Amino acid sequence: MFFYFRNKNKKISYLRKNMSYTAKELALKLKVDDSIIFKIDNLKLKEVDKGLREKLIPVFRGDMYDNIPW
Repeated sequence: MFFYFRNKNKKISYLRKNMSYTAKELALKLKVDDSIIFKIDNLKLKEVDKGLREKLIPVFRGDMYDNIPW
């Protein structure tokens, strides 16, 4: 919840680079075509349609790192 409020005005490319993902890597994580990532790269997070935004937020938030079995 707080992640979205803090980062809704940041561009997708900025958030993607903070997580050290290329556009192709992000497309593989989201299971979408990489051309979609290139199209939304210059949009702000709040400007992306809701379906794709719900896929993007957990990746940018780093939810996958919470499930590592140490």
